[in-house]
Amino acid sequence: MKESILDVLLYLFEHYFTDDADLVRDRDSLRSGPLFEELGQAGFSPAEINKAIEWLDALAQQRPSVSRPSAGGPTRIYFGPELDKLDVECRGFLLFLEQHGILDADQRELVLDRAMALDQDELDLDDLKWVVLMVLFNQPGSEAAYAWMETQMFEDEPEPVH
Repeated sequence: MKESILDVLLYLFEHYFTDDADLVRDRDSLRSGPLFEELGQAGFSPAEINKAIEWLDALAQQRPSVSRPSAGGPTRIYFGPELDKLDVECRGFLLFLEQHGILDADQRELVLDRAMALDQDELDLDDLKWVVLMVLFNQPGSEAAYAWMETQMFEDEPEPVH
């Protein structure tokens, strides 16, 4: 069985977010409808499915009303569990995204919150990119940043930031 919240989230993202986002946003049908059964048939345990739904709920509750452009604010200092979970490559990638206006400081903090909420001891860069993509998908006004990030995820040669 697949036993990771991130695995469930990736399955949902790859199969439903872009095609039927309303289905994923309807948490009641997600908890008890045919999608819940499909996730079970795909090999996910009910406990992991419920944890993934809770992760999505927390993401939706923390959505800022308006995305603000990055103003070149202070540098984020990572500590303790964040250093344990996110290696130098992941932290550097978040800094890169913020410096190039893909994420603002609030979105970066939301990405960090959702990354820390995953049931993994460590995240690699690919896992973090998926978290960023899911956060941007749920942010109003982040369509361009989402499109850029999606390009980075699915193209053989990612495009540079201008």
